[in-house]
Amino acid sequence: MFSDLASKAGRYLGQSMRLMVGLPDYAQYVEHCEQTHPDRPVMTYEEFFKERLEARYGSGKRSACC
Repeated sequence: MFSDLASKAGRYLGQSMRLMVGLPDYAQYVEHCEQTHPDRPVMTYEEFFKERLEARYGSGKRSACC
């Protein structure tokens, strides 16, 4: 019982720390896809990481003039 609680707490703490520094959680993404979108293909880790970077920072091309 205590080890299960400690395991969950560690998992949540790790996830929180990754989110604080901007690292997406690939394992959570895979779990979500398998549960809610079983008909869609799951991105590889590299595809997922690139997509998250683009979503956060854009493609590097600015549309503004300055």
